[in-house]
Amino acid sequence: MFERRLYHHIDWALVAALGALCAIGLAMIYSTTGGPTRVYATQFYGILFGIIACVVCLSIDYRSLADKSHFVYGAVLVLLVYVLVFGAVRGGSRRWIDLGLFNLQPSEFAKAAVALVLAKFFGESRRATLTRTDLVIGGVLTVIPLFIISRQPDLGTAVTLLPVFLVIAFVAGLPMRIFAVLAIVGVLAAPVAWQFALQDYQKERISTFLDPAQDAKGAGYQQIQARITVGSGGVWGKGFAKGTQGQLRFLPVAHNDFIFSVLAEEQGFAGVTVALGLYLFVILRAIEAARLAKDRLGAYLVLGVLAAFTFQVVYNITMSAGLAPVKGLTLPLMSYGGSSMIATLAGFGLILNVRMRRFTN
Repeated sequence: MFERRLYHHIDWALVAALGALCAIGLAMIYSTTGGPTRVYATQFYGILFGIIACVVCLSIDYRSLADKSHFVYGAVLVLLVYVLVFGAVRGGSRRWIDLGLFNLQPSEFAKAAVALVLAKFFGESRRATLTRTDLVIGGVLTVIPLFIISRQPDLGTAVTLLPVFLVIAFVAGLPMRIFAVLAIVGVLAAPVAWQFALQDYQKERISTFLDPAQDAKGAGYQQIQARITVGSGGVWGKGFAKGTQGQLRFLPVAHNDFIFSVLAEEQGFAGVTVALGLYLFVILRAIEAARLAKDRLGAYLVLGVLAAFTFQVVYNITMSAGLAPVKGLTLPLMSYGGSSMIATLAGFGLILNVRMRRFTN
């Protein structure tokens, strides 16, 4: 458990940056939803529970957590299967467990669970490069939750598990030629996936990304409005709670998937620069935590958690700017979502854990 002497090794700069991003997100949600609404209150409590989750993940030695990673991984799989069968349906998707006071989305916790179990599995290997067996086992551990989540359907969250596997496998010794083979296979499989794996609404999102004007009032509407919202902010923005696109609901789910677009409209290029600077700082501090880790297990765990976080940040921001197809991926620490906030802060609790214990035996 937590030792008092370790308090001095907590990365308080990283903690401050995380807190600043949460505060910016909370302010944007307040602005977009029109005040202290139920959505705002849910996000506020999500941050409080996220802090508790972060402290718990920080307090227990990450090596002890890794030793129990198969239990964590198994518990998440059970919850994912439960959601697939008995989960609450919202907007045609079955992703949540209705707990009365709030809805729990287990897929958000799958990212940390997969990072933990893969870090343990690859961290125990003493070989300089991965064997075919290592690659297959690691791939299976990733594909099982990925497949279940994609059946909810939630392809966006499912895809975030791939960077976790690829990054951990790469630093564990996956040869570059294997990456080349995987890339070629992905390109060759794309037409097959388009024909048989993607649903009609997913194909529609891709086609309207290429030409939003072909369905400006339907599938291309969000894409067009997101571009207008980002571009209308100018250098200094329109001011807090003075945006038109978000305030007048021209941009759908502005408090969720498109919170970054609202930030760009209200705070302009200046506000965007601050937010991007904070995200870059968080990523660089996490990379430093991986570099300072006392063992391979810690480094793999940090990079696995960071891979999912970075992928989600980059995709959401490019999507909000109209540079990527619209996908239901939230912006970590800023978008509305209690489960996302708790899972993200828990993941950074693991990162802080690894850095804090770099001097322990």
